Amino acid sequence: MLLAGDIGGTKTSLAVFASGDQLHDPLLQQKFPSGQYPSLEAIVLEFLKPLQWPIHSACFGVAGPVVGGRAEITNLPWQLDEGTLQEQLHIPSVRLVNDLAAIAHAIPTLTAGDLHTVNAGKPRPDGSIAVIAPGTGLGEAFLSRNGDQWMVHGSEGGHADFAPTTSRQIDLLRHLHERLGHVSCERVCSGLGIPNIYSFLKDTGFAPEPAWLAEQLRSAEDQTPIIVNAAQNGSEANPLCVETVSMFVSILGSEAGNLALRVLATGGVFIAGGIAPRILDWLHDGNLMRPFLDKGRMSDLLVDVPVQVVTNRNVALLGAAAFGFQPR
Repeated sequence: MLLAGDIGGTKTSLAVFASGDQLHDPLLQQKFPSGQYPSLEAIVLEFLKPLQWPIHSACFGVAGPVVGGRAEITNLPWQLDEGTLQEQLHIPSVRLVNDLAAIAHAIPTLTAGDLHTVNAGKPRPDGSIAVIAPGTGLGEAFLSRNGDQWMVHGSEGGHADFAPTTSRQIDLLRHLHERLGHVSCERVCSGLGIPNIYSFLKDTGFAPEPAWLAEQLRSAEDQTPIIVNAAQNGSEANPLCVETVSMFVSILGSEAGNLALRVLATGGVFIAGGIAPRILDWLHDGNLMRPFLDKGRMSDLLVDVPVQVVTNRNVALLGAAAFGFQPR
């Protein structure tokens, strides 16, 4: 019996799995509001209390770097340590893994029902796989073949420099550089980045901001859902928000193509994270693939690279379980 968890600043998802061959069928799954608990241990003990099953091991995917079996959760005052969790939860083996690495571990287990295809391509079975995940931030990872096994490689590629590809994106870079200094790709290709694009378009006079939208944005803790929803409001869609989402998709396509070139992802590119599944219609008609393929002499290489969106919302939980079932 394996206890797996997807631990985030907003919610914690826990599930019990009986076998690594049945990751899509946990015996029990439950979500908890992270901020209402003093620690991960408190959530796990509440979850396990009514259960009669012996838990042999646990693996938790966490939103933050894992170094030496320890991690701090982004947006939570939790300090996690594998040894401490093992002792307090009375579980013989506990592992921590970065949430994006967990997503990467889940990729080989996904089925057609977990994915939305943007470009079918012609995947090579021995090719590397790239994972790019615009959520609150921008995560990047990749997988490579080692015989019949997949090896997962994490990265901090989302913090590499933003590389503009159009005159408007160059202006966006100048605009943000004056405010921020270093402009990483995450600053324009994530939930944190969408308001940055919106502010640039508003400040440079692309279109006027209506009073109702200004009021909603002013009072919002998270502006991104408001901008995305206003861009998808049919004939009433706001021009500022439409252009914001359009620029975001173009930047995502370009960075996904960059990542595919860096790791030679002839096995495919998988777009995870919470934003892409909400804007699937925007990812077609060349909006994503045109900048993805716009790589000069390397464009022909990318034509056959499959591009798929991960629509399974439990992907990080499945990945934590997949990693947990692997021998240490």
